[in-house]
Amino acid sequence: MVLRIGQRVPEFSLPDYNKQQRGLAEFLQKGTTTLAFFPFAFSGVCDKEMCTFRDGLSRISGVGGQITGISVDSLFTLKVFAQTYGLQFPLLSDFNKKVTKLYGVLQDPWVGYGYRGVAKRSVFVVDMKGILRYKWITDVPSNEPPYEEVMAAVAKTPR
Repeated sequence: MVLRIGQRVPEFSLPDYNKQQRGLAEFLQKGTTTLAFFPFAFSGVCDKEMCTFRDGLSRISGVGGQITGISVDSLFTLKVFAQTYGLQFPLLSDFNKKVTKLYGVLQDPWVGYGYRGVAKRSVFVVDMKGILRYKWITDVPSNEPPYEEVMAAVAKTPR
């Protein structure tokens, strides 16, 4: 599936690292939602990306936004990841790769390693009505998102 700007994004429900089911609708009730898909916890670039979002969280929340990280890691791995880096935003486990496929960001195989079914590094900014306002997707796992561009997209998204 290819999601387009202006299109309603698919609803989903995934467990967070506290074993609670969390749905997109829950996040959208609180404001503009940035979904940050990442390949693997503790893999260098992913660590840097999630820490950069952590460090920019006050800027995002200051304009009515929030961040949710999604990976194919287990919820147990995500819990240790969040604790290790002091991540104060939800991390969801898409261990069965349903949402990663639904959002069109399943990388199979993963470049150079032969792993099957990893999330492409990607960012989706969704308004409170569930409409996609911004997206960024890369096939190169070492590429980081354009953070300032993401922040600007969150800031200009209608509430």
